[in-house]
Amino acid sequence: MNTIEKYKKYVNTSMVDKIQPVVIEKARGAVVTDINGKEYIDCFSGIAVVNAGHCNEKINEAAKAQMDKLVHCCSYVYHSQPTADLAEKLAQITPGKLKKSFFGSGGAEAIEGGLRLAKQYTERTEFISLQASFHGRSYATLSITGLSGRKKRGGPYMTGCSFLPAPYCYRCFFELEYPKCSLRCARALEDILLYDTYGDVACFIAEPILGEGGIIAPPDDYFLEIDKILKKHGILLLIDEVQTGFCRTGKMFGIEHYGVEPDIMAMAKGIANGFPLSAFIAREEVADSFKPGDHLSTFGGNPVSCAAALANIEFLEKQKLADESLKKGELLKAQFEHLRAKHKLIGEIRGKGLMLGIELVRDDQKTPANSEGNKIRDLCCEMGLLIGLGGVYGNVLRIQPPLVISNDQLEEAGKKFDLAFKRI
Repeated sequence: MNTIEKYKKYVNTSMVDKIQPVVIEKARGAVVTDINGKEYIDCFSGIAVVNAGHCNEKINEAAKAQMDKLVHCCSYVYHSQPTADLAEKLAQITPGKLKKSFFGSGGAEAIEGGLRLAKQYTERTEFISLQASFHGRSYATLSITGLSGRKKRGGPYMTGCSFLPAPYCYRCFFELEYPKCSLRCARALEDILLYDTYGDVACFIAEPILGEGGIIAPPDDYFLEIDKILKKHGILLLIDEVQTGFCRTGKMFGIEHYGVEPDIMAMAKGIANGFPLSAFIAREEVADSFKPGDHLSTFGGNPVSCAAALANIEFLEKQKLADESLKKGELLKAQFEHLRAKHKLIGEIRGKGLMLGIELVRDDQKTPANSEGNKIRDLCCEMGLLIGLGGVYGNVLRIQPPLVISNDQLEEAGKKFDLAFKRI
């Protein structure tokens, strides 16, 4: 029985539409190799995780060295040096006055912890998030997720969750155009507070760029307007950097593009280049609102994962991968603009750095081309190119390669995209 057959028999995959028929044996940099020796250019990074490249030598060495000394101690029962060093580093590289970190194992755990901290500090119980948002698969994070497709058959969800129309300019909820709209989608936050809440909002949570929703990048002044309203009402800003963090968008953290300072920030995925780790960091006075017994994580702050994260951040900084992400993102955008002139299926190209979305439409009415998106993803896989697919309508190609991907590999990926578009 081969690996794919074992998956069908023993691994519960009923919650996904399709797993690509690739059995990955090894990977290095931006290339993965299957058990038959076929190589693939990875333009998805295990969903934006291996930002520093697969099997990064320096990161793996740091993890191996720590593994020989200590694998686990529970970093909230005893002190762990890598945990302390990583918390110090995060305080140095995150924006504003963010200072104290709590570590977990996955993104949903970090978001849910941040939500609880916001409740604790404000003594309020409501949350506002965005339509088209995705924040995790746990009960609380699905409650604040604004994607119906991710929430089906899981309710009823938490009360006290309201949703603001997303800054989705290509499909504006208000049928307006930026900048003539004067950021109507942001100003609608006042309407949500007035009509949809019971006056007890602890925090507003948002991704700097909406990932699962279709790589939706808000206008540059969007969060400034949001922040102004939040401060007026004494509401905390919780930023979800699970996908956008660690140089993915051309900054160490995506929110740095927008000129605002979060009160709480959650991160995971790219934090340790594939080792399981997550964190939420907050201003000191916010963080200290937790009291004994309020929160804990058995595996949070694992010494091996923290050692890997420290080596990862050092690599990202030394190699200036934020700058590289911007440059390579512009190169990739230019390739897609060239393809858009040839293929009318491409409706919009958007994103920042190496977090790009290609929305596919069938006509001038922007009818979502979701089946075509599936075909393109499959054709790319056949040709040795791995990409993602998402969006509210399932019609957005997600391009999120390791930041170490070479220009030659990007050019080769562009050729494969062109072939895939031609074939359908």
